[in-house]
Amino acid sequence: MPKAIAPKNTPRKKPARTVSRRTKTSPVASRNAKHAALGGLLPLTASAEEEGGGDAPTERQLEIYAFIRDKIHSRGFGPTVREIGLAFKIRSPNGVVCHLKALERKGLITRGRNMSRAIELVMEPAHLRGLPMAGWVAAGTLRAAEEQKERIDFEELFNRDNHFVLKVMGDSMIDAQIADGDWVVIQKKQTAHSGDIVVAQTEDGEATLKQWFPERDRIRLQPANASMKPIYVKNARVLGVLVGVVRKT
Repeated sequence: MPKAIAPKNTPRKKPARTVSRRTKTSPVASRNAKHAALGGLLPLTASAEEEGGGDAPTERQLEIYAFIRDKIHSRGFGPTVREIGLAFKIRSPNGVVCHLKALERKGLITRGRNMSRAIELVMEPAHLRGLPMAGWVAAGTLRAAEEQKERIDFEELFNRDNHFVLKVMGDSMIDAQIADGDWVVIQKKQTAHSGDIVVAQTEDGEATLKQWFPERDRIRLQPANASMKPIYVKNARVLGVLVGVVRKT
């Protein structure tokens, strides 16, 4: 039988090689990750054309924003330019200010003029808005007003930084239509007219809601309740003047 002859120059098949490719993370994807880490509070750029920057916050700006937000939430007020510079190793104060101006321009913060710590967050949840709940104030016997972290939202009525809210305890002001459990809105002031309803602090550091009557050698803190006697003190200072009462019925 004739022998089978193998064909010459038959090409051999080479084994397929696996080529590994690195996945490159885009700036937008990185910003999205920080967006999620900050609770979805920041605006995102969805277009690939904006990956180069534009009006989107940069990585460093997002980090500074997170630092500012943490300080405001943990201690109640924002950091100084110096604190930001130390935290991010930015030697020049102008460098920090440039980042703050960029965050302000991009709608993430607002800054008060001539106030070192007056940085406020713009894009915050509704439950963080409102006036600070400063504590409880006595409308009977004297009781210290302790600071609280709760916030009461009366923004539509009193949208001012120099106001705070107190909850009334006691019935010494019922003739002035201020009852136990009411909320009173106080405008921060250091002086008052005779007869004004004020939050007054005594020498012992206790605060009370009363009518303010300075007399010759003493101060009369007058309750608005015919069954109660006034409180006489040598010295007291005005913390604020009543500008509103809120009652939940």
